[in-house]
Amino acid sequence: MKTQLVTLNADSKLGFANDIMYLGRIRHLPVVKDDTVVGILTQRDLYRASLTSILTNWKENKEFLDSIKVSEVMTKNVITVTPDATIEEAAQIMIDKKVGGLPVVKEKNKLVGLITETDVLQCFVNNSRKKT
Repeated sequence: MKTQLVTLNADSKLGFANDIMYLGRIRHLPVVKDDTVVGILTQRDLYRASLTSILTNWKENKEFLDSIKVSEVMTKNVITVTPDATIEEAAQIMIDKKVGGLPVVKEKNKLVGLITETDVLQCFVNNSRKKT
C-alpha cells in the first residue's frame, strides 16, 4: 500500500491530471475533498475523455483536456478497502470488480492509502523469495 499519495480535487483540470500521470508514471489518482474520497480518476478514464479528440494534434488535445474538470469524468462510486483488509481480500476485489487500484479509507471515507495491482504483484514476489 502506498501512503504518500498524489491526489486531485474535483475542480482540477484533466490536462493537469494527465501531466501528473505521465510525469509520475501514475495510473490512479484519488479525488478528495478535505481528505475524504469523492472519486477516483484512472488512466482509463483519461483515455476515454481523450478519445473524442484523438484525431487532433497534441496541442489541441492538451487544450481540450485543460477545458474539462476531473469531476466530469472521474469514477464517483469508488470501490474501497479498509486498512485491516488483507492483500488477498484486496486482490480478490480488484479481480471481481475489474479495477487496478483501491483507495484505502478509514471511517467516513478518509483516505489513508492506495493499493494497486503493482502492490499485489510486489507482495507476491516478496513472498515467493522468502520461500526459496
